[in-house]
Parts: sequence; C-alpha cells; structure tokens
Amino acid sequence: MLNNFELKEFLEEKYNLYNRPSFIESDPIQIPHQFTKKKEDIEIAAFLTSTIAWGKRSMIIKNAEKMIAFMQNNPYEFLLNEKISLSDVQNIGHRTFKPEDFFYFLQSLKNIYKNHGGLEEVFKKGYKTNNSVFSAIHFFRTIFFELQHEQRTEKHIANVAKNSAAKRFNLFLMWMIRNDNRGVHFGIWNKIPVSELMIPLDVHSGNTARALGLFSRKQNDKKAVEELTRNLKEFDPSDPVKYDFALFGLGVFEGFK
Repeated sequence: MLNNFELKEFLEEKYNLYNRPSFIESDPIQIPHQFTKKKEDIEIAAFLTSTIAWGKRSMIIKNAEKMIAFMQNNPYEFLLNEKISLSDVQNIGHRTFKPEDFFYFLQSLKNIYKNHGGLEEVFKKGYKTNNSVFSAIHFFRTIFFELQHEQRTEKHIANVAKNSAAKRFNLFLMWMIRNDNRGVHFGIWNKIPVSELMIPLDVHSGNTARALGLFSRKQNDKKAVEELTRNLKEFDPSDPVKYDFALFGLGVFEGFK
C-alpha cells in the first residue's frame, strides 16, 4: 500500500495524464463542447448529457446527439420558443430514460429558464441554503418537479434525501464549475466554490478508490461520496474533484483494480 505522499504523487501523475483535451474525444463531455458562444446552450446540453451518463459511453454520446439534434442544435432558443408534444419525441431516449421522460425534462427546463432565472440560479439558491452541493441538488430536485409529471420520471433526478450518490449531478456540476484551464471542463459557473464540489462516484472510480485505500464504504452512496471527497481534500483542498480524472482513467482506460 502506498503512503500518503506516494499516493498523492501517483494521483497527480494520472490526473495530469488524463486532464487534457484528448480526453474529450471519447467522453460524453464532447456534446456540450459543440457549443462555445452561449452559456445557456452549454449548460442545457451538459445537463441533458449528464442525465443519461450511464452505460456504454458510445451509446450515451449517440443518444445525447439525438437530443441536441431534436433541439435543432440550438437548445436555449428551442426551449423558449418551440411548442412540442410527446408524439414528437418518440424515438428519443436512453435505456430506462424514455421519450416521456425527455418530454418532461424539456418542459421543466423551460420552466426553470422562464420562471427561475436558469439552471445556475437554481443551484446557487440551493447551495446557499446550507453551503453544500448536496443541498443545491436537493433544492434543484424540488424545483424540477414542481410541474405535473409522471412518478416514473423522478428516478432520473437523484434524491440525496435518500442517500443517493448523485453521480450524474456531481458530474454536471463539475463540468460547469471547475475551470481546469486545460480545455476539458467549462468553468462557466462561479456561484459555487470549486473546493465544495463532490466526486461523481461511479463503479469505475469507486473500485479504483477502494483499491487505493482512499475510502472503505462498500456502497456507492452519498456517505461514500462524502468520505472519498473528504479524503481527496487532504491532497488538494482547493480542487479535490480533479482526481476524478485519475480514478476514472485508471478504472476505464487502465483496468486498475
């Protein structure tokens, strides 16, 4: 087992290896990277892409591209101005994320931009309630489901009150808030500190982190995210989630166990 100094050096090495523009080529983050001019286009594309970020990455990218194409490659203007029905989206989804879920997501996002000041504003308000990313996610979930909706759609928005790890939310927030100055993350939101971001824990990063002795909890849940992020803060208090590149890269690209 590596000591703390050796472990930090190892994680820094892998972070520097994977936090570079070439990472985008095979990752779903390439979808919001199609947009460069309008903040709202980037965040809408990122939100929808991160929502379906589970399973094969090639399929995530393919289905996210379908969503963006449906929105005429102009997400913000489409949300505000186009009127659609459920029948218009029948071929759009991802695994258990069905057309009716996508349809509600569009309605709710439209409501958020028209009546709540946009995605960043909602997360900022939620963060301020308890100065925590998990409070931001909890608040966002309340706003997101304030419209009439099917119960089935709720499973696609993490419920941190039930100890969810909220992997896809933490991924989305990392994309929006963290400015890596390396062309991967966007850093277009500044209302939540980078130091307060939480690791987007998944099977790969969880298994890698356990193998490295970074945390001990067996479940990939909210408590595990808090434990792992707290331990990573010992290596970089200002930017603990940067090590997600190392953990993810080791697990996916190197098969580290």
